[in-house]
Amino acid sequence: MTSIENIFSSKGRVKVLKALIKLEETNINRLCRETGLHHRIVRSHLDFLEREGIISRITYGKVKIYKLNYSNPKTKILIDIFKELDI
Repeated sequence: MTSIENIFSSKGRVKVLKALIKLEETNINRLCRETGLHHRIVRSHLDFLEREGIISRITYGKVKIYKLNYSNPKTKILIDIFKELDI
């Protein structure tokens, strides 16, 4: 089980989460542009967030779309934290 510290321990992960909250669903290339982070770094954060069930991935051929997993209570809490802190 992941603690809140692990989720917020990386500025890059916070940027990825913030972009996903703003965009709702997107591909990795758009996340790279939105966050200014390298593809490899974004991929690492997406893998972490997917393992935690905070996001989900849909694959259409070679295209992977990432979106928030609203059925996970952690996701709802994270969105509330971002909105409350105006991150």
